[in-house]
Amino acid sequence: MKLLLIPAFILLFAFLAYKRWSPLLLGPFVSLLLCIATQLPVLDTMLGPYMDSVVDFIKSNFFVFFLGAIFGAIYEKTHAAASIATWMSRLTHGKFALPLIMTIAGVLCYGGVLGFVVYFAAYPIALQLCKESNITRKLIPAAIGAGCWTFANSLPGAPAITNVLASKSLGTPATADLLAGILFGGVLMYGLNFFYLEYMARRYSRMGQGFEMDEVVAKELNEQPNEKFPPVLLAFIPMLLILVLYNGVGLAVEWSLLAGVLSAFVLLFPYGGSPKVWLDTFNKGAGNTCTVILNVSLVVGFAGVMKSTVLFTDLVNWIGSINMPGLVFVAVTTATCAAASASSSGGMGVAMSTFAQTYIDMGVNLQAAHRVATIAASTLDTLPHTGGQITLLGLCHQTHKDSFSHIFVTQAIIPIICLIGLLIWHAILG
Repeated sequence: MKLLLIPAFILLFAFLAYKRWSPLLLGPFVSLLLCIATQLPVLDTMLGPYMDSVVDFIKSNFFVFFLGAIFGAIYEKTHAAASIATWMSRLTHGKFALPLIMTIAGVLCYGGVLGFVVYFAAYPIALQLCKESNITRKLIPAAIGAGCWTFANSLPGAPAITNVLASKSLGTPATADLLAGILFGGVLMYGLNFFYLEYMARRYSRMGQGFEMDEVVAKELNEQPNEKFPPVLLAFIPMLLILVLYNGVGLAVEWSLLAGVLSAFVLLFPYGGSPKVWLDTFNKGAGNTCTVILNVSLVVGFAGVMKSTVLFTDLVNWIGSINMPGLVFVAVTTATCAAASASSSGGMGVAMSTFAQTYIDMGVNLQAAHRVATIAASTLDTLPHTGGQITLLGLCHQTHKDSFSHIFVTQAIIPIICLIGLLIWHAILG
């Protein structure tokens, strides 16, 4: 029965996150309770394994978060993101509005813009596209979220934090498991989301539900910026530079993101305002870094305490004794950690800091494990208590009742289908 203590604490973690506890409070609190329940020396454990895990995560990943946040702030302020979105919207001539919204968000995320920043860049475009196509606003959160958190994170080569964490922990390249990653993390995931969003748009239309106008939305439509947008080519160049340097040249993700930030600053400088406004933009991006990375690292600290318990060793040995294929073990542990931490990046951080050596000791194909973990981290992180979903619903003025079912399909059910497909692929090919 003692082995159930750790799963019980993971469930407690998920429950408190559902109750809207901040990760800044949740990580230390649950870790403290775990120390007491397992009779670990509280102060020594919190100052030792807990803080060691927190500091190690920040040390390893700070500049990825920092540079990504500044890059996103530049794209938001200069309207480079809006320039890309507007250009892409012209390509479909008013058709496939929801898949287009998903594609716009995905292109921005795959190019290095943080998902939370993409929310604010994509929402005004989504609002306008849905108004023009008379599509219900209930589907906007699912379309934006599908772009931010599915194929853009799962595709090989993505500078997303989940892909970066897998690379650093397993010693694999960002393009690990290239073919299967493209097929299941890219083509299948994008295609299923495309089909679902388009199907639901037409279903709502047949039900007589179109674009809902109210005073708040009318005001937002009137407030959309009229500033001069940068040429779309200039907007694409820094994003392409990041991908080429990271995947083609093989530079570290930190150097690649730095090159993207510097090139964006130089190319987009005329569109960002005065030097004082530029300073405010950099300050905003830097400020966003602290909250995001602390949210993740304080959750990862819980894994440090968990690994210090004798129960954890016993639990890992017990799980290892179950007749479970290695890649299935990777998928289950990563998805469970993502659900408990209510975050794909937090879940990946916990899974890799906790189980990476176990994966290696099991002798699994590490490139396949990399891709399985990356997709698995973006499955059960999408639960009602997830901070990212609450933020997105609030931005779009939608409720869980109206929109979360669509979010769950696009960002949990479809990724799970793709994950199962990937596991079958590797089971067949050995």
